[in-house]
Amino acid sequence: AQQQSKAGDQWNFFQAKRLRGSMQRGTLDLLQSTVPLRLLDAAVLRQAGAGELTALLDTPAGQSALAALTKSELPTIPAGPPPHPNVKAAAEAMESTRAEAELVPFIAALTVPLLNDALGNAKDRATALDIALTPVSQAVEQMEKLLAKVAGDSVGALNSVSLVRDFTAARLRYTALRYDAEARANQAVANVYELLVRQSNSTAERHHRRSQRFFFGMLAAQAAVIISTFSLATRQRSVLWSLAALAGLAAIGFAVYVYFYV
Repeated sequence: AQQQSKAGDQWNFFQAKRLRGSMQRGTLDLLQSTVPLRLLDAAVLRQAGAGELTALLDTPAGQSALAALTKSELPTIPAGPPPHPNVKAAAEAMESTRAEAELVPFIAALTVPLLNDALGNAKDRATALDIALTPVSQAVEQMEKLLAKVAGDSVGALNSVSLVRDFTAARLRYTALRYDAEARANQAVANVYELLVRQSNSTAERHHRRSQRFFFGMLAAQAAVIISTFSLATRQRSVLWSLAALAGLAAIGFAVYVYFYV
């Protein structure tokens, strides 16, 4: 239940970020349909910027933000270890919406340590993406404030207004890309949680079948004891042995009732 709840949280993050990305693209489409837009030019941005904006563009975060805004390039993160073949095969089978019966052999090939490693790798990649994007997003936000200040100081400067508009469009593109990347990272984590849930369900079902067999074994042993008790009660003509046999029969009857009706 805890794993299913965590998987649900990751799917909620995934859906929310995909929705936010779609909203950014919708706003960009609306902006493009109402005013003429151009691709953001780094050289024009430097020329229009004041000292603070130029200094920001020369920082590592500013350079990454500029690449994201002008080329739609997100920061690269180190590639994690490749997924285990069993985990990859199970995830692909699950994503292909196969029937539960067809997933059984794929889930049976998984182990908890194997899935925990895959979960750790997926979480590490999501964390690395967040660490890489945070300074870029902060730089983009700071650029927007500084550029708005420059445009506000340049009264009647049409080029500054146009540059702000182009920057806004570039920011919308970057934000949509960022949300898409974060959504994919959340999706990877959610998929591993789903595999953990299915593996736990498979283990629970196996223990349930073992419990049923154990129940039948204990029932047979109890029946053997009752038969022996009847034999002793018949031989010794003892009321106590007869009561013990009747109690055993009642216990078996109650067990059968519980098994079939409760």
